[in-house]
Amino acid sequence: MDKEQELKLAKKAIRGNPDAYGELITCYQEYLYKMAFLYMKNEQDSLDLVGTVILKGYQNIRTLKNPAWFKTWLTRILINAAKDTRKRFIYYEDIDSTAIPEQSHGVSAEEKLDLNTAVSNLPEKYRLVIVLKYFSDLSVREISYIMNAPEGTIKAYLSRARKELKELLKEDYFYAD
Repeated sequence: MDKEQELKLAKKAIRGNPDAYGELITCYQEYLYKMAFLYMKNEQDSLDLVGTVILKGYQNIRTLKNPAWFKTWLTRILINAAKDTRKRFIYYEDIDSTAIPEQSHGVSAEEKLDLNTAVSNLPEKYRLVIVLKYFSDLSVREISYIMNAPEGTIKAYLSRARKELKELLKEDYFYAD
């Protein structure tokens, strides 16, 4: 779906068209699941979170002021819902249950596991900006909106997070631009 079509659907959804909202959700369902899984770390909780986000988004679609920011707005709902849900649960994860992604672009599975471990060891605000910037490919402006923080703060968080990752990894295979 191109940006123009997405914008038209978002405008219709804001005006109360449930079919338009459904089309937008269909477009972003995989993205929502991946983001939810980054927080919840298991399939069932991730699916539950996505369901919650879809419902909250539908109930609050009229509060979206800029239709062009639909994905960013929905991401913000997801992150807030994930934080609320995680406050209620304690997770125990052992190394055997950690899914290692397939090898790509010359990065070994060990390097990916090291990177995932390093990112998960960052403080929450730094982890969030890294995930949104590099795993979700959002702009600093969009991250600023999601985190409700000035763009300068987001840039500082990104810089500090990259520095901490370099320290944690002590390797040259992590390149950030």
